[in-house]
Amino acid sequence: MRFPLSLTTSLTGYLLKQKMAGRKRFPLVLMLEPLHACNLTCTGCGRIREYAATIRERLSVEDCLASADECGAPVVSVCGGEPLLYKGIEELVAKLVERKKHVYICTNAMLLEKKLAGFHPTSRLFINVHLDGMEVTHDRMVEREGCFAAAVAGVKAAVAAGFQVTTNTTVYKETDMNEVGVLWAFLSELGVSGFMVSPAYAYETVNMTNPDSAKQLFMTRDDVHAKFRAAKPMLKRFRIVATPLYLDFLCGERELDCAAWANPTRNVGGWRGPCYLLGDAHYKTYAELVTATDWSKYGPGNDPRCEHCLMHCGFEPSAVMAANRRFGDMLKMAVWQMT
Repeated sequence: MRFPLSLTTSLTGYLLKQKMAGRKRFPLVLMLEPLHACNLTCTGCGRIREYAATIRERLSVEDCLASADECGAPVVSVCGGEPLLYKGIEELVAKLVERKKHVYICTNAMLLEKKLAGFHPTSRLFINVHLDGMEVTHDRMVEREGCFAAAVAGVKAAVAAGFQVTTNTTVYKETDMNEVGVLWAFLSELGVSGFMVSPAYAYETVNMTNPDSAKQLFMTRDDVHAKFRAAKPMLKRFRIVATPLYLDFLCGERELDCAAWANPTRNVGGWRGPCYLLGDAHYKTYAELVTATDWSKYGPGNDPRCEHCLMHCGFEPSAVMAANRRFGDMLKMAVWQMT
């Protein structure tokens, strides 16, 4: 199976419960940012630039857990910033798992070997390492030599200790998809269990802080479709954990609506709205985020900032929900999960 049985049954039961309750908007994945600090300054990331004023602030473990309880999403992605810099990360992850959440630690893995002993392998915990290419490419994108080697060492140690390890790769305009295939083949040999992939577009923060870099690195919607259509045969060879409906969307072979409300972000400012990349406001509660946001104003065709966005945090939830409405899509998802 592509995902552990516990995650599959948890998500299926949760979706049925929401459907039976008649809810149209509900969370699937909580993007939890307990801090904004990071130990890298990656070229394509706007987080440390956007949050310069709050770079030293932290959510308490209690605040994080309260947000997970309030939100109710079955999956929690602990990100940031660099979550392994967060004092209390071990306690936070353990208590989220106790709540029967499925947890992804989204890390650059620079500290993974050092911190690994503080976690315990379980089917509910995934260590998700960001890698944008092989050594030369990855080190250039994170703006520091030695990061690829450190990440690979962390991956090896985590796999050897019995953890489920996945990776996330951002695809830029200059990305050689053949190199991505080489990377995934290499990681497969190390025991990595799945690969996430997402296209890069020039969202607001990067455009404001580094417009020249944005023009060189980021793609339009047409660029994304062309790159992923050309790479589709290669993508089929690997254990990609993006749904087939989302991959069809990236290839321009189907349309999906943005469902940013399903992947809410909680950080030191509150509940970020409308989405992970656009921070027009921060709200005190998840319920306020959902009810106070005019969702009709966002998404491609509505807000120019959204025009080229195909990020998984907005459109992957839409793919999951779409699969519940069509038998053909449901069957496609079932076959994908079982392979």
